[in-house]
Parts: sequence; C-alpha cells; structure tokens
Amino acid sequence: MTEIRYVTEDDQAFWFTLDRHLPENEFHNKVRNRQGYVLLEDGVPAGILRYNLFWDNTPFCTMLYVRQNVQRKGYGRLLMEHWESEMKTLGYGMIMTSTQVDETAQHFYRKLEYKDCGGLLLDISGYEQPMEMFLCKALQ
Repeated sequence: MTEIRYVTEDDQAFWFTLDRHLPENEFHNKVRNRQGYVLLEDGVPAGILRYNLFWDNTPFCTMLYVRQNVQRKGYGRLLMEHWESEMKTLGYGMIMTSTQVDETAQHFYRKLEYKDCGGLLLDISGYEQPMEMFLCKALQ
C-alpha cells in the first residue's frame, strides 16, 4: 500500500539519506510549515518531496527524490501529483520546479506537462554548475 503524508520530525534520519542539500534547521522549517512529503510503500519510507514559495507566491518543488532501489515504479509521479493537487486546493494557479540541464529529470517533468520557462547560469568561483533550467505548469 502506498501512502503520502507530511514530513515529521521522526522522518529526519530517513530524509537526510536522500536529501543532502537541506540544512538541518531548514528541515525543521519544512516540518513546521508542512512543505515536505514522505512517500511510504507498505509502511517503509521510499521517497520525498519538498517545496518553497518562489517570489513568496509561487510553489516551487525544490527536491524530489525516490530511493534508488524503488525508482521507475511511478512513485515520483505520485509525489508530484499529490503536491500539484494540494497546491491547486490551496488556490495556486501555477507551480514551478528546476533541474540541471545535464540531468534526465527534465524529461520526467515534461511528461508531467511542465514547460521550459528559463534558466540560470552560475559561474561564480566555488558555485559553478551546469545551467539550472526552470520548468513551470499551469494548474487547471
């Protein structure tokens, strides 16, 4: 049985096995603000999604990750659809996400009807990375 629920403090150890980018204090903010989800398969944590508000008014998925041993089973899609549904219920008309141009996630998001909407180039010493591409989707 698959379940998606808000992240809790009890999820911290699992969360950080998948998300190595989030500072610990921000994890606690995600719990408090209900800006993160955990997907469980038969009661076992299998994936996560976290978001924030871009420009303080547009939901922006900042991390989607499913444990490697259970990828390609539709869990990423389930997490995104759950998040999209909640954002629509909360009254948002558009959502966003991003991925680096050298990552295959862009193809996943396009299958979910996200459209390319820009990019960011970082060439500052110590912060260099491939272009970050932004994708957006209207919530109907």
